[in-house]
Amino acid sequence: MARPRSFDRDHVLHAAERQFRASGYNGTSVDDISTATGLGRGSLYGAFDGKHGVLLEAMTDYVTRLGQGPPRMLAGPDEGALERLHAYLLRAVHGVPLAPDVPPAPDRTASACFAAKMALEVGASDAEVQRLANDCFSVVATAVAECLRAAQRNGDIDPDADPDDLAYLLMTLIRGSDVVGAYGHSPDRLTSIAETAFALLPRPRHR
Repeated sequence: MARPRSFDRDHVLHAAERQFRASGYNGTSVDDISTATGLGRGSLYGAFDGKHGVLLEAMTDYVTRLGQGPPRMLAGPDEGALERLHAYLLRAVHGVPLAPDVPPAPDRTASACFAAKMALEVGASDAEVQRLANDCFSVVATAVAECLRAAQRNGDIDPDADPDDLAYLLMTLIRGSDVVGAYGHSPDRLTSIAETAFALLPRPRHR
């Protein structure tokens, strides 16, 4: 009979995520993960099949948590859709919020999209990492597009605009803010970028 796991899987995955964020995938060793998680090398290999397995599990956990955050923040009645989108955009440029009641982290390393970071580093040569990163992007882009459709139904966004295209435009802005923030630009500058983008969303010709 297999021995039951004697570790907190969520704790291990969150600690591993923090390590990968700080050092990157290539800069993180199994010993680094062991130190960060408190799990021995043998247990890491037994439970996750090594560093790559830990990364895939950590990314899967991240995508799951992300799927419980932005969709909830953006869902609701049509009449409040534009306000919800505005609030989400302002939060998102300061770090991807995983839940509506959790403020974005002040540290850009801790707040930038984990899946995007891993995709940029190893996604070109790792199909599984690329797939998970695409899943992460799709979760948020779909939620943003649905919020835009609600705003269109309420007469706040041009009905002829393509909500999927607008969602990808806003997602590009959000992901780009990770880079701008990493360069050390102030939170005020990020807020200004978000406000400018929001003001440029196509509105109905006759309100």
